[in-house]
Amino acid sequence: MISKAQFDKEIELIISNAIREDVGDGDHSSLACIPASAQGKAKLLVKDEGIIAGVEFAKQVFAYVDANMQVETLIEDGSKVKHGDIVFYVEGASQSILKAERLVLNAMQRMSAIATKTRQFVNLLEGTGTKILDTRKTTPGIRAIEKWAVKIGGGENHRFALYDMIMLKDNHIDFAGGVAKAINLTKQYLKDTNRDLKIIVEARNLEEIKKILDCGGVYRILIDNFNYEDTRKAVKLIGDQCLTESSGGINENTLRKYAECGVDYISSGALTHSVYNMDLSLKAV
Repeated sequence: MISKAQFDKEIELIISNAIREDVGDGDHSSLACIPASAQGKAKLLVKDEGIIAGVEFAKQVFAYVDANMQVETLIEDGSKVKHGDIVFYVEGASQSILKAERLVLNAMQRMSAIATKTRQFVNLLEGTGTKILDTRKTTPGIRAIEKWAVKIGGGENHRFALYDMIMLKDNHIDFAGGVAKAINLTKQYLKDTNRDLKIIVEARNLEEIKKILDCGGVYRILIDNFNYEDTRKAVKLIGDQCLTESSGGINENTLRKYAECGVDYISSGALTHSVYNMDLSLKAV
């Protein structure tokens, strides 16, 4: 994953761009009927159930919009919530609360949905030793908060982007002329450019796994779209030579069965691309 400084910068960019997109040259609905001096208070109301996420992000949004706004947190990120719960109160200029409202809700609704799904997967894996990973199958422009939500839900982050880890997939291998050639060229590239990046290689069958192991220097092998029997064979073949990861259409019904094959990780794009937003409201009090 990227450094904390890089991640924090991504969050800043998301907030600034989202406010630019939503507010433009002014929230004229509020400017038209609410005095600049008016003070208000609002509550974040849960109208659903699951795992809440985005509380800390919301605080950053409020601070960006108006540093004088105050947030009283009642429920922390990662906590279970139910219909009727109040997550926090925010107090300050009424215009500022309204300016921040939609970004806070849009982000928290999606983050909470991702955290809730991640927690379901984490619970299904309990006792297996296998960890759940996200992917790059995220919403363009808001990857940082979606990956943040996975962490809040108890999952782990895969690489953040194309630049922080090497991942040789089927197209890389085919374009390079085979798995061994792709790995050897990658090692040389890292040496020539003085980069310290971990290498993950996707394997489509047991023969490719053997070739990957012969090359050495691979951090993790992605056992992609294998059935249970072949996954177990792959795990046995790899042993402790590198880490293992299963992927490819794995869902709630198959997750634990793949974990029981002995893989270290299971990656799932569904954590971020197939969720339904949690119902939340920001209501004046």
